[in-house]
Amino acid sequence: MAIGSAAVEGFALSIGLILALGPQNVFVMRQGLLRSHVFAVCLACSIFDAALIAAGVLGMGSILSGIEGAEKWIAIGASAFLVGYGLLRIRSAMNPVGMSTEGDGEADLKATIGAAAAFTFLNPHVYVDTLLLIGGTSSRYLGDERVAFGIGAATASFVFFFSLGYGARSLSEVLNKPTAWRYIDLSIACIMFVIAAAIMQPHL
Repeated sequence: MAIGSAAVEGFALSIGLILALGPQNVFVMRQGLLRSHVFAVCLACSIFDAALIAAGVLGMGSILSGIEGAEKWIAIGASAFLVGYGLLRIRSAMNPVGMSTEGDGEADLKATIGAAAAFTFLNPHVYVDTLLLIGGTSSRYLGDERVAFGIGAATASFVFFFSLGYGARSLSEVLNKPTAWRYIDLSIACIMFVIAAAIMQPHL
């Protein structure tokens, strides 16, 4: 049961972070709209994110879990970040903007994968999300539970990117509407607040 709950928490945390509007998401959606190398783009972005999540969980998570007395401070830091992130999403919901997908998609496969890599690895926020936040949160778990947390987080990337890429044509009309992003941002905020509370609960 603990392994299952760890996987669910990892999935929820990852999906909450990845849902936020960003250049990587816009790129995937644009390629989906143009039906240009959709599978390659979705797979590449999913693998890139999964690799960063693994580095965070197995690297940063392992290092932090080995520091005596660090768990409480990690929980406080992670919770504070999540609450702050949730408040930012609420602020964004007050003045929402649609997802603009204007522009051309990449035609060449190598250029497509290169662009996917650039949108992933040149975004500084991805390192905060995967290495620090997801990795730090995973340090609360040990052994199989930490692995399950990482698998849950990585699974969220695959589910999200393939859903976005192949659902782009049906989702584009909705995601271009600012009002839709108001509800998306508020939902993300709720997810962040719930996870923050779950992280802090053992220390209260």
